[in-house]
Amino acid sequence: MHNITDAGYAVNSQEFSYLMDKLGLRLIEKNISLSFAESATAGRITSSFSLIKDSGKFLKGGIICYDACIKEDILMVDPALIREFTPESAEVTEAITYGVNKMIKAEISVGVTGLTRPGGSETFLKPVGTMFIHGIRKGVTIFKDRSVFSGTAEQIILKTTFLVAQLINKSI
Repeated sequence: MHNITDAGYAVNSQEFSYLMDKLGLRLIEKNISLSFAESATAGRITSSFSLIKDSGKFLKGGIICYDACIKEDILMVDPALIREFTPESAEVTEAITYGVNKMIKAEISVGVTGLTRPGGSETFLKPVGTMFIHGIRKGVTIFKDRSVFSGTAEQIILKTTFLVAQLINKSI
């Protein structure tokens, strides 16, 4: 599991664009489709992938599950799991990943939860900036990550989006 204790780096827009373009070509070449379940990132990851040339050849779609009720009612996450681990946890992130994969049939599905601003399930051990990522391919975990990013909510989301692209790229 990749664990960055303080991922305070800035995302370089040219590096990000290059990665996304390269990843898009690889996904198309390998005929790999993607789906996303996004909580804290609220659709930003899916949106970023939709901007890649010919994204319709690999992007199936995504579900924004910002509120716990969407995780429960749409993605079928057990409410007891959310109560035990909180909506922003590795366990719930894994559950939303499998949930979106059941709804949107894609070869790779990715789930993301986390804390981009104060409140929620924030603790000393899970500060603002903590983000959880889980990826599956054909029903098997291919990556999972817990990172702690610094910056504004937008910066945390951009860093998470960049990391998701890196993780997908490394896994294919």
